[in-house]
Amino acid sequence: MTSRTILITGGNGGLGLAIARAFLGDPAGHRVFLGVRSRREAAAALAAEFPGRAACVELEVASAAAWASAVDQAGPVGVLVNNAGSHQDALLATMPLETWRGVLSSNLDGTFLGCQAVVRGMMAARWGRIVNVASLSALLAPAGQTNYAAAKAGVVALTQSLAKEVARAGITVNAVCPGYIDTEALAAMDPDTRKARAALVPMRRFGRPDEVAAAVHFLASEPASYITGSTLRIDGGLV
Repeated sequence: MTSRTILITGGNGGLGLAIARAFLGDPAGHRVFLGVRSRREAAAALAAEFPGRAACVELEVASAAAWASAVDQAGPVGVLVNNAGSHQDALLATMPLETWRGVLSSNLDGTFLGCQAVVRGMMAARWGRIVNVASLSALLAPAGQTNYAAAKAGVVALTQSLAKEVARAGITVNAVCPGYIDTEALAAMDPDTRKARAALVPMRRFGRPDEVAAAVHFLASEPASYITGSTLRIDGGLV
């Protein structure tokens, strides 16, 4: 794979770090920028492991100005991984409006703004890869996640529509929908809950961040050039 400039949002989380490591381990010698907002300790430590090849960049994904600044710092972006997001679960009947809007903003608006910030440069280069990290909640929406499920379903639909818009320019746009992945998002689960949730998965375990990262890395590769508008479930067989 040709050396590319890669921008990964949510760069301080377990999934973002695993995705970054997948690209940094590639012989092509990519330059990886880790988009971070309020926390950057883990991302900074990873960047220190790869001086000159990895760096943190300040990025509030719900801000168009922040995206413009991040892309300006990184230079022409060849691969964008929209991984940042958040969830605040609540029943719809009692969900505060700010909770609805906040989750839609961080997950859906952030993805839209990221795609918009890089797609013109990719079109000029006649090459690009965008991988949007959605969620299994987009496809199997659970109770208590109307905001998060709607946002991630929007990410899937955005992916499919944008893929059609830019296909002729050599740009692919795909989404991945992770299920239960063993990151900080599941760290608060008590042992009994973890055991019960894992029992729902046909593989009887949670996924690893590196397993999601491998899929993202493939979708951004040259051999994946005919895959676009796709939604890949990474869930251990949940149906």
